[in-house]
Amino acid sequence: MLVSACFRKLTRQLAARRPNTQGFFLELTGAFQIGACTHELLLLAGLPPRPHVALALTYVCTALHGWTLSDSVNNPASSFHLLFRGRIVVRAWWLQLSAQFTGAMLAKMYIKLIWLLGMTARHSRALVQTCSSPLQTTVVHAFILELLFSFLFHLTLLQFEAMSHKTKVHLAALLITTLVYAGGHLTGAIFNPALALSLHTSCFLDKFWNYVLVYWIAPCLGSVLVVVLWDDVLPLMRARV
Repeated sequence: MLVSACFRKLTRQLAARRPNTQGFFLELTGAFQIGACTHELLLLAGLPPRPHVALALTYVCTALHGWTLSDSVNNPASSFHLLFRGRIVVRAWWLQLSAQFTGAMLAKMYIKLIWLLGMTARHSRALVQTCSSPLQTTVVHAFILELLFSFLFHLTLLQFEAMSHKTKVHLAALLITTLVYAGGHLTGAIFNPALALSLHTSCFLDKFWNYVLVYWIAPCLGSVLVVVLWDDVLPLMRARV
């Protein structure tokens, strides 16, 4: 988190007059921060008492991300949501997407280097693990869950839009922690395509299409369905009342 904060501050100073460059590196560092923190979080999730430690860490980390990454999107599904709402153009969407996936994979490489230091036994064991699949249910069930989680997350963010940033951060952290509690044991409750690739790269290599369907297509589709509901269905229903 400290590495990301320093780089973001440097980006704002050096690229102040280049909004595209600044936006790219803010997205990159945001995805990097979330990816690196989540890799460590997964290692600590097994600490007793379970699942209390994992949920508490999820809440704290999510709230910290909300505070420190407020000027970037950090999630390809959210970028897709903004594109369909007409908030960003295709070029900006493509830049965000490129930055998010790059940052997520850099986070994986960075965390591997940290684990190579062998500072704890958990780090040493994590290095030799292959695909620790988060999919503990059928692909269809997992697809529905990740779509639903993404749908609820983006719908709730729209409801929070008018609130103060301080309130939104804690409500979003509470929502994500609740979703992790509800579905983390079945799919990981990731609903972030870049983060999913960073956390489970070897799983994508082993079962590519299953993971693309569950962790890429489902979250993006969920965020688009929110746009359809919010911008088309609800106004139509209100007009008929």
